[in-house]
Amino acid sequence: MSDAAAGRSGGIGRAAGPTDRLASEVAEVVRAEVREVRTHLLRAVRPAGVGLALLATAAGCVVLGAGAASATALRLLETFLPRKLATAGLTGGYFVAAVVLGRAGLTQLRAAGSGPAWLADEMEDAVSATASQVVPAGAAAVREEFDRWASDRPGH
Repeated sequence: MSDAAAGRSGGIGRAAGPTDRLASEVAEVVRAEVREVRTHLLRAVRPAGVGLALLATAAGCVVLGAGAASATALRLLETFLPRKLATAGLTGGYFVAAVVLGRAGLTQLRAAGSGPAWLADEMEDAVSATASQVVPAGAAAVREEFDRWASDRPGH
């Protein structure tokens, strides 16, 4: 083993020169700083990671809760409407809520300025193109089911 290698690895060798000692001390200071930064980052990231996991779990619970509420609302509607009509009505209600909330969101994006306003315009174009195909078909299906239900009722 060379003298320089022995000095770096802690072995017994000749005393290192001033340049070698300076380089060794700077390297040790850098290692200590890196360890300290790593420790601080881990302390900061762990709670954030746990917090993000808890938020994701909460979001999952919200989705499950919304699904359960939707199923409950559907069962309630089915007590006085045929299943298909109840489903169509609930679906229509969701679409109306989506339109109202979506318009409010687009208004907020436009109010935020140039970048978000551009995004709002792009989203509105995409939604309009999809809605122009879906809404007429859905409305026709609801109308057809309602007419069938109304004609099957006694007295008609």
